Amino acid sequence: MIGCLGDIIFTANSERIMTPNNIQWSGSARFAEHQRHLTDALTEFTGIDADKFAFRIKILAENGVDVMGELVKIWGHERKGTPLTLVFGSKAYGKHRWAVRNHRVTMEYFDSEGNLSGADVSLNLIEYLSK
Repeated sequence: MIGCLGDIIFTANSERIMTPNNIQWSGSARFAEHQRHLTDALTEFTGIDADKFAFRIKILAENGVDVMGELVKIWGHERKGTPLTLVFGSKAYGKHRWAVRNHRVTMEYFDSEGNLSGADVSLNLIEYLSK
């Protein structure tokens, strides 16, 4: 196992291949800018925004993956706001958990019966902290 996002398992073995790529982890700070009469503005640090994680997954039936089954998992987590652990190797990423903020599916391949057999999925996650 390469890693996972909750129950979405990233693997590369002889039976199943589903790996993330183009992984980006970002964060930002918040600042307020207070305008002052006839002098420079005063900048104030006001906090930290939630971290973001983005990556793509190529999902192919020929690699032993149930394409629609994986998409249904992603949609379910997004619609419920499920907090998920994000792990690559033996390292868990983030301070707590992540939620699927949005997704984009490019449906690339269909079999002879019109079933989706290949998709490129872009996932955007947002940090989901405990109270």
